[in-house]
Amino acid sequence: MISFSDETLRSLASPSSPQGPELHGWRPPVDCVRANELCAAESNCSSRYRTLRQCLAGRDRNTMLANKECQAALEVLQESPLYDCRCKRGMKKELQCLQIYWSIHLGLTEGEEFYEASPYEPVTARLSDIFRLASIFSGTGADPAVSAKSNHCLDAAKACNLNDNCKKLRSSYISICNREISPTERCNRRKCHKALRQFFDRVPSEYTYRMLFCSCQDQACAERRRQTILPSCSYEDKEKPNCLELRSLCRTDHLCRSRLADFHANCRASYQTLTSCPTDNYQACLGSYAGMIGFDITPNYVDSSPTGIVVSPWCSCRGSGNMEEECEKFLKDFTENPCLRNAIQAFGNGTDVNLSPKNPPFQATQAPRIDKTPSLPDDLSDSTSLGTSVISTCTSVQEQGLKANNSKELSMCFTELTTNIIPGSKRVIKPNSGPRRARPSAALTAASFLMLKLAL
Repeated sequence: MISFSDETLRSLASPSSPQGPELHGWRPPVDCVRANELCAAESNCSSRYRTLRQCLAGRDRNTMLANKECQAALEVLQESPLYDCRCKRGMKKELQCLQIYWSIHLGLTEGEEFYEASPYEPVTARLSDIFRLASIFSGTGADPAVSAKSNHCLDAAKACNLNDNCKKLRSSYISICNREISPTERCNRRKCHKALRQFFDRVPSEYTYRMLFCSCQDQACAERRRQTILPSCSYEDKEKPNCLELRSLCRTDHLCRSRLADFHANCRASYQTLTSCPTDNYQACLGSYAGMIGFDITPNYVDSSPTGIVVSPWCSCRGSGNMEEECEKFLKDFTENPCLRNAIQAFGNGTDVNLSPKNPPFQATQAPRIDKTPSLPDDLSDSTSLGTSVISTCTSVQEQGLKANNSKELSMCFTELTTNIIPGSKRVIKPNSGPRRARPSAALTAASFLMLKLAL
């Protein structure tokens, strides 16, 4: 676990620094507010930090680096705690922390990068942690046939109303986002976005995720899911802006820029991992997605189809000119993202992925034989009949150990419960497989050699 955390944190270091993080060592990061305090207590660091802030004011990176004093300040600060500092989403001084982070890292980036490093600490929690909390009110033990007919998004809203904090903040954003300003202005979008941010930042994810990522079997349920963020105010507009212009607008705000960078860091499609997510962590991806709601880049479901999951910001690639390819790439990170789609489906189905250790200890004993259990198909849609009732099933399997069972609920749990998967590869070791037999040719060669030796 320690080595995994180290690798993740190292990957967060800005790849475009003039010297590279490996040349000046790696330090455990502190939050940027604390790093700023440590820098202020050291005269050399504080003076160079003031110099860098003056250098960045109104200048682009090339102009700044052409100034020797600015370059010297940047080199000194790369050795300070400010370089490795990170922030926590929803922390008390989050905006101040992010302002400090970007004051350093904007000077390290070469122009406008497509993917920016996330300023946030990596997520260690997993969906299974949320399932354990959600099982308190998820209708544990419900008949799958009854669960299939229920509206899980409606159930999620009812669960929210049973929690004082969730009910209060949900009622607040509904009231603000539904308040018409004038016949030509349907609502105050700025206030609506602020109320939505407060809801998703302050309400536990076992409530917010159920509302955002609930599993649906019919159009009425899917439409309720789409309406969760009151899209007529928070999402839709008269015209769709160009996606690259929307991204540029988002990056002028430190908070929006950070949430977008975090989404790319945790949800960017990877074809070298089991789940298509960068760190095989669905929880990190869903948290990053929810973190973008309440900004100009707010994503939402594009329709009320219960059989397909397509989300997108309110933008298009019209008028992109020679930047159309880059625009399409940006948009497809939402509309055609297997990591995000799998994460949403996994939550709706109550499944998570359990990764085996990278170097599992060798065991001489053969694993017990287990009856065939179908694995989770890659193209599983959110229209499965299991709904949230499967949450308790998979969780109990993970906690109590697998028992031979061909029930429908158990078959939805991941292949890791019945096979050993080596992370980083597609090799699957079946439980009933044993060591290979020695090659006959090798045995014959040994016998021939022994006979020849006896003859001599």
